[in-house]
Amino acid sequence: LIDPCHVLPQFLYPTSNQTLEQALGSQVTLNCTVQLPYSRNCDLDLHWMKVMVFLGHGFLCEVRLWNGITFVSSTLEVNVTTDENYGVFACLIRNSKAVFTLQKSGNTAGHLGAVIAALVIAVLLLLIAVMYVKCRLNVLLWYRNHYGELEINDGKLYDAYVSYANSADDRKFVNFIVKPQLENRHGYKLFLDDKDILPNSEPSADLIMNVSRCRRLIVVLSNAYLEQEWCSNNFREGLWRLLELSQTPIFIAFESQYREITHPAINLLKQHKSAVILLVWRAGSMMPSSDFWKELCLALPRKVSYHGLRGDPQTHLQEDKDPMLILHSSYLDFRRDSHPEGDTAIRGAIFKGPPPHCMTVQLGEKQRSEIDISDLGSRSYEARTDFYCLVTEDDI
Repeated sequence: LIDPCHVLPQFLYPTSNQTLEQALGSQVTLNCTVQLPYSRNCDLDLHWMKVMVFLGHGFLCEVRLWNGITFVSSTLEVNVTTDENYGVFACLIRNSKAVFTLQKSGNTAGHLGAVIAALVIAVLLLLIAVMYVKCRLNVLLWYRNHYGELEINDGKLYDAYVSYANSADDRKFVNFIVKPQLENRHGYKLFLDDKDILPNSEPSADLIMNVSRCRRLIVVLSNAYLEQEWCSNNFREGLWRLLELSQTPIFIAFESQYREITHPAINLLKQHKSAVILLVWRAGSMMPSSDFWKELCLALPRKVSYHGLRGDPQTHLQEDKDPMLILHSSYLDFRRDSHPEGDTAIRGAIFKGPPPHCMTVQLGEKQRSEIDISDLGSRSYEARTDFYCLVTEDDI
């Protein structure tokens, strides 16, 4: 018969060598459970050792009997506080052992990588925020210039109507800063007006006509401008009048005065930011690349470059063949219109420059009714390089 005391134990846990990863500061419990045949006089002690060094016998050990089988279980608590706590642990019974390998967890590196990734993402978000603040206007301008709505063929003669006070400072600002910057650098066309645009809080006929020819309305809101009667008495009503004349008017205020102005007009404009555009001229706004000019250009219409074309681009787009709008007059030869109701002008010989004089035509009541001049006000004569004279056959 086989001696039960010499039967090798069967390890129920662990069934094979086990490797555990633990981080510093953690705690781990090593459990060793074996199965043996029942014997009253056999050695049932289970020992723990680390790297061939016995750790003692003072560990929890449980012995259970069931159906002639003995179960021995022991646990070892390990506090991982230093690197010395890592290593190879073994539980031994009857010259058999189960091995536990305790090593440093790779989670530390994983956490470090996660921290580094979080820092990189935070830096990227910060850079994106800084780039947005610094380059936002440039991006908006680029998008507007490439994909913005075109405001052409609308019958407008000017891009902006500029209203300013008739004072020395305002005249210098408009004529020596705003006008050269917008017209020479950006190609806009301005209509300047230093008169009171709302006398008695009512728009004049000239104002209505001139504003209707402009795509935008710019108001230089200086102290001198706010001293006008309509600004002092009822700016709110005047603002509604301007909103009726021009959609989203542009107001320019000076920072040196903007902080000191207690005029109710400033607070009213701040309350209606959705209906108006309020720009502040600061100390650094003089630079052509300043945010002031970018914001102003964003508020103005999109400009379109026509390469190879001269004269008014709207004339070319509309294909207007009116002789008054033709750029080159070399085609004008001595030919009469075959249609009796054709152009009332008598075309003379080809000329490269302006005629020596244009006669002033005095028409009678009957003659005036025969000439249709109803559409002359809507025509653009800027593309002409010579003169065009209206004469009658009697004058010839």
